[in-house]
Amino acid sequence: MAKRSKIVANDRRRVVVARLKERRDALRAASKDERLPMAERMAAGQALARLPRDSSPVRVRNRDQVDGRPRGHIGLAGLSRIRFRQAAHRGELPGITKSSW
Repeated sequence: MAKRSKIVANDRRRVVVARLKERRDALRAASKDERLPMAERMAAGQALARLPRDSSPVRVRNRDQVDGRPRGHIGLAGLSRIRFRQAAHRGELPGITKSSW
């Protein structure tokens, strides 16, 4: 199980990303818009750099919904590979069956 502090920090990042998404998208679009003068584009880039680092969606980590494990995340179920396998064997995941050949 992951440290509780890491799980809480990741949840906090998700909140910050959602709160600043519109502002970040507008600044990114302005900094890439070639129709704007270079000074305005540079100002938009600097404003983007002044936003909190945790407002970037890249900093959010996919974690297991049950215990917060950061590695081996399977997005289909929102579980790590270990929990996914256990849940599939117990029949807790609809539509997932153990494969054998």
